[in-house]
Amino acid sequence: MRGPVVAVIGQGSPEGGPVMDDARAVGGLLAERGATVITGGLGGVMNAASEGARRSGGRVIAVIPGTDRSEATEHADVVVCSGVGEARNLAVVASAAAVIAVGGAWGTLSEIALASRLGRPVVLLRSWTVASPAGETAPAPILAGSPEDAVERALGALS
Repeated sequence: MRGPVVAVIGQGSPEGGPVMDDARAVGGLLAERGATVITGGLGGVMNAASEGARRSGGRVIAVIPGTDRSEATEHADVVVCSGVGEARNLAVVASAAAVIAVGGAWGTLSEIALASRLGRPVVLLRSWTVASPAGETAPAPILAGSPEDAVERALGALS
């Protein structure tokens, strides 16, 4: 039986630094635990998580914004050409049982909101936190301090 599909989301650049190292580690750890990794399929965190998963023998699904398969990370097993631009963010998080946000820019924030709206567990590693005007956190964040912690919390939220 295959494990869960877990989305790893985050900014499309830069290609180096601690956030990329964390994304690569998260992808690898998810693969080691039998999860399939799904991303937005481009560079930055998406590429790093995909690379980590593939290096650990895992499966990777890339949902890209355009229709040109060559734009996808080379580490993807399956490329879904959405042709809907950033609206593909909904497809990424809706296809996942849980979401791990590593770092992030505005697109990541939209994915966090969409995943929360769909009731997916969202784990934040070096990522956004959101508070309502009343000061309540929305979504109730699951904060992680390391790649290992993020994977444990995401998979633990599914049991």
